[in-house]
Amino acid sequence: MGVWTAYRLRVKRQRYLGRAIRKRQELSPVVNRTKAIKPGDILLFCTQRNEAIRLPYFLQYYRDMGVNHFLFVDNDSDDGSVSYLQDQPDVSLWHTRASYKRARFGVDWLNWLQSKYGHEHWNLVVDPDEFLVYPFCDTRPLRALTDWLDASSIRSFSAMLLDMYPKGRIDQQPYTVGQNPLEIANWFDSGNYAIERNWKFGNLWIQGGPRQRVFFPDAPEKAPALNKIPLVKWNRRYVYMSSTHMLLPRGLNAVYDEWGGEKASGALLHTKFLDTFNDKAKEELQRKQHYSGSVEYKAYAATLDENPDLWCKWSEKYINWRQLEILGLMSKGNWA
Repeated sequence: MGVWTAYRLRVKRQRYLGRAIRKRQELSPVVNRTKAIKPGDILLFCTQRNEAIRLPYFLQYYRDMGVNHFLFVDNDSDDGSVSYLQDQPDVSLWHTRASYKRARFGVDWLNWLQSKYGHEHWNLVVDPDEFLVYPFCDTRPLRALTDWLDASSIRSFSAMLLDMYPKGRIDQQPYTVGQNPLEIANWFDSGNYAIERNWKFGNLWIQGGPRQRVFFPDAPEKAPALNKIPLVKWNRRYVYMSSTHMLLPRGLNAVYDEWGGEKASGALLHTKFLDTFNDKAKEELQRKQHYSGSVEYKAYAATLDENPDLWCKWSEKYINWRQLEILGLMSKGNWA
């Protein structure tokens, strides 16, 4: 990378830090328990809107994993999720009625909170429908992973977004509060993924899976990106650029081995496709707060009204992280 490119990326990073500082004015604290955060605590940052049905299991899943404190931004929910979150002793909560889209789809809000509260902590940034799995997650807590990353001087950890779905119509099995969504959405595409390197930012760009196969068969380049870097040993100088797809400084995106080996990585089991999804998609299509004119939600609406079934004969049922490693969808690298 040349001197001029490095300079431009530094200026871009400073500009996004400035955006985050300005956007802090859109956040109103509902309950701020961040004084309870201790050095070394693992923090989870999340934006949410009307996810009351998902929150109980989401919180329990990550508590069991070892997250110590949750920092939420609520984007004007009206389903009771605000009152639920403010009653949780390990949650700090901010509310905003501002535009999700104009906050770069919530990235500016979380960049600010991470800068203020996440400095020198391991920060996990996920949505309420995303569940991190990593090598040995069935026997080792998240702290074991972050301790190993610290010992190895690794400051960022990648996880491919793996879209999960049920067998049959996605509206066939009702999802209930507190239920593990993987009891319903437990199938995934084991192949059908394309990987390309983004030379400017140094990250990998991954597309494919059921959303490309079902919703964008004639325009695969419009399919959502599946590459994520959700776990970072944060520094207040860092910024996410586009969701958790890439960061600045650029070196944080080097989460793969350029010389043919494998670095440790995980997967985010993405449980979007439950019976609640049709109503959610219609709401988000009306709000028009998502990327590229909500093109993704337009595709959902056009397809799911006709045939809300993502399963196919090549679908594979999820078992555990070792299955994903065998399929090449995640790696334990040299973490033994």
